[in-house]
This record gives sequence, C-alpha cells and structure tokens, in this order.
Amino acid sequence: MIHIVFEEANKGALEKSFELDTTMAGEVVIIRDDYAVGPINNIYALEGIENRANWWKDVLTGGPFEHLVAGGFNHDHDACNAVLEKLRADEEEVLWIWAAQNKHDVSGYYWLVSQLKDFQGRIFILYLNNLPFINEKGNIFYPTSLFQIQPKEFVKAKKLARPITLSEFEIDPDEWQKLGIENKGVRLLEGGKKLAQKGDDYYDAELLNYIGHEWLKVQKVFNQFFSKAKETTGDAFLFGRVKELIRNGKIVSQGDVRNLREFELKLASEVEVPVEG
Repeated sequence: MIHIVFEEANKGALEKSFELDTTMAGEVVIIRDDYAVGPINNIYALEGIENRANWWKDVLTGGPFEHLVAGGFNHDHDACNAVLEKLRADEEEVLWIWAAQNKHDVSGYYWLVSQLKDFQGRIFILYLNNLPFINEKGNIFYPTSLFQIQPKEFVKAKKLARPITLSEFEIDPDEWQKLGIENKGVRLLEGGKKLAQKGDDYYDAELLNYIGHEWLKVQKVFNQFFSKAKETTGDAFLFGRVKELIRNGKIVSQGDVRNLREFELKLASEVEVPVEG
C-alpha cells in the first residue's frame, strides 16, 4: 500500500496511525509543491515545468526562503514517477490519496490525478470533506488539515476510502487543464472539489491591512495575517508578494531581508492605510 499526502506534517501524523492498525502500513509519499499558487498551464510539459520553476525562483530568491531554490523543483515529478513504476511493477499494489478540505490538498490532488488514470480501480481517495472528528479533548471538530487528526481517527477514516471513479479520471483532469488555461496565480476552494481562481495580487489588500506608517517586523505582519485573514496562503508565497509590493512602491523596507524577525516594513508615504471590512 502506498499513501500520498500533501504536507510534511501530514506524513508524520498518518504514520503514527500505522502503529494502531498495521493493515494501513505502507510507504507515505509527499507531494511538496503548493499548487494552490503559481502558474499551472502546460504543467506536465517541459515548457510548463520550467515556467513554474522559474516563477518559484523569482518568488523565493532574495529572502528567507531562498534556500528552497537549491532543493530543485522536480521533486513531485520524480516522486510521482516512482509511484507509477511501483504500480506497474506490482499489479496488487494500491494507492491511497489523503486530502483534507483545503485548497492546498485539493490543488495537489488535481495535479496528481491525471497521471494515475491508467490504474483506475487501484487508486483510492480519502477526502475529509466536512466530516467531523474527535480532538484530543473529546470534542467534535472539522479538520482542515490531516495533521490535526489523532492517530486513532485516521484508523476510523480509512473506512472512507473509495476508488476514484472512471468519470472523475475523465472530468477532473479537464477541470485542471481549464484552470491552467485561465492563467491565474491563486486558487481558492469554494467547496467540495470546486476551485476558483484569482490574480497573483489576491492577498495584497489583506496583507496591506496589517502594515501601517510605522516600522513593523515582517514576522508580526505575517502573524496578524495568518491569525485574522479569512483566506491565507503559504509564507513563502506571501513573502513573494511583499517583494512585489516593494517593487511597486506601495511599501518600503529596512533591515535584513533574509530574517523575518529583523526585516521591517511600512507603507510608502503616499499609500493610505486600507480600511478593513
């Protein structure tokens, strides 16, 4: 059995459940890229892959996340190809895709699914869509990420596993292709598996809400964004937007750009503080 998750923290949480139910034990593969942001047009062709890699380099370079550039941008393709090889080599092998109700997991699912269509009947989805679970305090909650779930709850969740249908293998890749053709950089989850798209600057107005005319450390700006914004995104992409706002003259900066606790921002003098609401 092979499991696929879409965040590092999800891998550790899922593996703990194997100790409670050995029938679930298997390799856990992580799809690491955040397909909820960035270009996805022609994403399986060399041109599209290079375009996305160059986009990430621009986002990451010159900041605290620059070290991620050295890691390369082919991990997901290599990981997926390795899974495909194992499925071809063993006709009894099955694959379980674990996805919570968030744009990151759902976008990752869309990127993945079209590459698995040759193995229909052996590919299962566990989509935790508006499903209640029990937290450590014994209260019911609705997780938005897999790592929020206790190991024993993963064991219960395995009952939700179902084969991805032939219809889904036909429709979902087409939906992903349509999103790519729209050529927008931000994807949001509207419900179920429905994704909507916005421009690259979608989060800018919300981000500017937490930047005033006095110097404020980027870490504090991000903390406010993540705790108050209705829709959030990864910190690497968010920092890329900070760089873009600086380039566009909307904010100014000082300090060590590679350290979120030392790098400071404030609105450019001619920019008004956005009005919340």
